[in-house]
Amino acid sequence: MSEAPKKNELLERIQSYLTGQLAWLQMKLRSNRTKDLFLLTLPYQVAAMVTALVAVGYAWLFKQMETFNLWLFAKDPLLIFAIAPLCFVLSWWLVKRYAPMASGSGIPQLMAAIEVANDKKEDRSWRFLNLRIIIIKVASSMAMVLGGGAVGREGPTLQIAGSVYRIVHKLLPPFWPKVSRRVMMITGGAAGLSAAFNTPLGGIVFAVEELTKTHIAQFRTAVLTAVIISGMTAQWVLGPYLFLGYPSVKTVGFSFMYKILVIAVVSGAAGALFCRGALITDRIRRSLKTNFGQGLFALCCGFIFAGTVAWLGPTTLGSGKHTLETYLFDPVIDPTFGSIGARFFGSLFSFSAGGAGGIFAPALSTGATIGGWIGQWFNPTRDEHNLLILAGMTAFLTGVSRSPFTSAILVLEMTDRHSVIFQLMYAASFGYLMAMAIDRKSYYERMKLRLLAALPIEDQPKPEPGKDGDHSGGYFGL
Repeated sequence: MSEAPKKNELLERIQSYLTGQLAWLQMKLRSNRTKDLFLLTLPYQVAAMVTALVAVGYAWLFKQMETFNLWLFAKDPLLIFAIAPLCFVLSWWLVKRYAPMASGSGIPQLMAAIEVANDKKEDRSWRFLNLRIIIIKVASSMAMVLGGGAVGREGPTLQIAGSVYRIVHKLLPPFWPKVSRRVMMITGGAAGLSAAFNTPLGGIVFAVEELTKTHIAQFRTAVLTAVIISGMTAQWVLGPYLFLGYPSVKTVGFSFMYKILVIAVVSGAAGALFCRGALITDRIRRSLKTNFGQGLFALCCGFIFAGTVAWLGPTTLGSGKHTLETYLFDPVIDPTFGSIGARFFGSLFSFSAGGAGGIFAPALSTGATIGGWIGQWFNPTRDEHNLLILAGMTAFLTGVSRSPFTSAILVLEMTDRHSVIFQLMYAASFGYLMAMAIDRKSYYERMKLRLLAALPIEDQPKPEPGKDGDHSGGYFGL
């Protein structure tokens, strides 16, 4: 045999061997990528399920405390003067003694944790999100609700969810593929809101609009997965439900929009003023340097709250969900001016005591009373009146959170009223403009900045260009 055929045969064998090795290597790489992808997504999925179960249990406890408080009030309305001050002080003491970062809504703490989070050993996000905070957050808010406090569970659920995600991240073994701690906490906030309200789109929009300025491409898969799993787990336990059922609304024409405009302007301004009041009372409480002074302040808030209940009635009590259902589904009962005062001041003094409790549900109920009361001036039909109530809810929540898209989407998903999405977004936009005219930063943003300022200098995040003083972006931050 000549040398040429032997050489060609050798080259063919070498080529065949190399082709086989390349195919094996590609298969191995695909297998490794699949394995890494599975390991990367698993923590988000586990944390989403745990978050949903915790959120459902928390919601059940919250409802039991609200029901028990209403039962006590029905027995003897004067009991509120004993129960409210005692429970307000207990709620404050639990936070002050065991977990100061568990106070208030919890959303500013989640925002601050995301701001300082990194994947290094010296990460300081644990100050805002941990197991102790979960326990105290639940216990303190239960005490507040037992006393009739007009607080919600949605903000606390977000801090609890962020803590769950951070704990899961902390438990990952060293060999695990790198999972971003910051993305875990952003995802936790979205999953928490989804589980709390059964509003998956609201959770996604809130994560993008409020929790982070990071490009969504960096965490979209994690957020989508978490929102889907937490929402489905919550529905698996509770069954399919809407937070506010199916109120009857009517699609309106352009000539109706001025009525929504009036309500949006008033509600947005009221939301911003509510936050101003909460910031002032927070500053007063913190200026009292002794525990005795702060405890006395919480006691006074309890007595003022009890006086508000005695003066303005049981509308003051609780998160306000019952109030929302009454105004949206009872054709006989409409809000009065006293209803607005009951929800506004009841929530303000409950929140000011220093215990744990959220603003979302109280904000929705306060906006509903404003929208329902002003709406009566226009002699609307029942369907039109419900739309004006939803507009007030959206605008007031926007005034509090400065998240117009989140507010509109939340109200849309809670009621399944897709036919009025443009009217809700219209109310949110004007509520946002009015709130920004009163205060350029939201309550959450100001509280986040206060929390970060309290950290040691070396732990504080470096300021970014265009923030904290640079208002060149205008009202829309463009």
